[in-house]
Amino acid sequence: MEMLAVASAAFLLTHFVASTPLRAKLVAAIGEGRYRGLYVLVAFATLGWMIWAYAHAPAQGLLWTPLRHVPLAVMPFSLLLIVGGLVRMNPTAVGAERMMKADEPAQGMVRITRHPFMWGVMLWAAAHILANADAKSAVFFGTFLVLSGLGTVLIDARKRALADWPKFAALSSNLPFLAVAQGRNRVVWREIGWPRLVVALALYGVLLLAHPWLFGVRPY
Repeated sequence: MEMLAVASAAFLLTHFVASTPLRAKLVAAIGEGRYRGLYVLVAFATLGWMIWAYAHAPAQGLLWTPLRHVPLAVMPFSLLLIVGGLVRMNPTAVGAERMMKADEPAQGMVRITRHPFMWGVMLWAAAHILANADAKSAVFFGTFLVLSGLGTVLIDARKRALADWPKFAALSSNLPFLAVAQGRNRVVWREIGWPRLVVALALYGVLLLAHPWLFGVRPY
């Protein structure tokens, strides 16, 4: 458990470098391309360390009654947000700020939330914390929950310096469906598209079938 805690802390801290003055100093010292390459290498190294520590952490007593079926209900929505966030460029992504200049800068899944990928990860993490109900899962999945949740706030904070941010922010929201509920945007299903839904459901099916083999736990 101590190793898992240290690995999780390292994973979190190295990800938050991008939101500190240290990022600018590193870019100035080694260049943007090398910085991004180093960032990816460190991210994968600390992630691998986390996974290894989680797999080798001893079994823990339950913190509450496991809600085993929560992931079954939540994961289709999680995967749709993740797929939608990955396959369509987002104005909040690095290098995509020019998209905020468009007449409708918040389209597709971004109409629902400015950070679809992050919210998909948060749903995945929260569902697995509730389902596993043990300390090591709370640390492991909680790390992704904290990283994604704070990540949405920190990304928004960085983007507020952009001239086109007010227009984009007025048409979108961090919290899913808030902008839609407030009448600042609307859901346009054709922009999300059937292919994304099909891919998300196909991934859901594959994960259900392969879960015992990949992770040693039957999800149903």
